[in-house]
Amino acid sequence: MKLEGEGKLLRIFIGEIDKVGHKPLYEVLVRKAREMGLAGATVLRGVESFGAGSRVIHTAKILRLSEDLPIIVEIVDTEEKIDGFVKIAGELMEEAACGGLITEERAHIISYRPGK
Repeated sequence: MKLEGEGKLLRIFIGEIDKVGHKPLYEVLVRKAREMGLAGATVLRGVESFGAGSRVIHTAKILRLSEDLPIIVEIVDTEEKIDGFVKIAGELMEEAACGGLITEERAHIISYRPGK
């Protein structure tokens, strides 16, 4: 698959403990993106965060290990594919009954190709 030019970057901010059934939400999101033929997905684990509830700061400091560190799922693809995935992501977040944030921005894709 060759992917270059204008696209979209989708970011989904969730918590590490958010689950759909017994599976982590971030894992379900990545597998759904693959199933839908998106170019790729990356899961990033944060070290500290707070969100809409703002009651607790989640941190990875040694003395206060949080069990709910921030997770960001990033996906870059064409506008059409990202737009199709956003609704699914929202439904999965609703099913997980979790808070979170979904953002998107324009991305100029310079190079995307598989390794040898």
